[in-house]
Amino acid sequence: QVQLVESGGGLVQPGGSLRLSCAASGVSLSTLTVGWFRQAPGKERVGVSSISSYDGIQTYADSVKGRFTISRDNGRNIVSLQMDSVTPVDAGIYSCATTFWQIMEPLNPGEYDHWGQGTQVAVSS
Repeated sequence: QVQLVESGGGLVQPGGSLRLSCAASGVSLSTLTVGWFRQAPGKERVGVSSISSYDGIQTYADSVKGRFTISRDNGRNIVSLQMDSVTPVDAGIYSCATTFWQIMEPLNPGEYDHWGQGTQVAVSS
């Protein structure tokens, strides 16, 4: 059974940094594409970043390019999202996801079918 657990959320000041982690059990994340998604209150879930299986190609939403970095720690079976220069627009519930199916649009949440419970990110001074 695949289980994803996010951690690292919290309150951060504008311009600050936060590091989110997605830990997996029941599956090796090194063999799957993993995505990070954000859902703000009253808004749809949107793709933030993804890292592809095997070759580790990184994809970023335009709004986070140059500020967020996704990485994979195969030894710990974790995918992390380093968030720098955070702005209020980055606030929301961040969830990681994966799938055993081939992904065509890595930032499309509809392509993923295994999700974590999410971790809250709040941005405020």
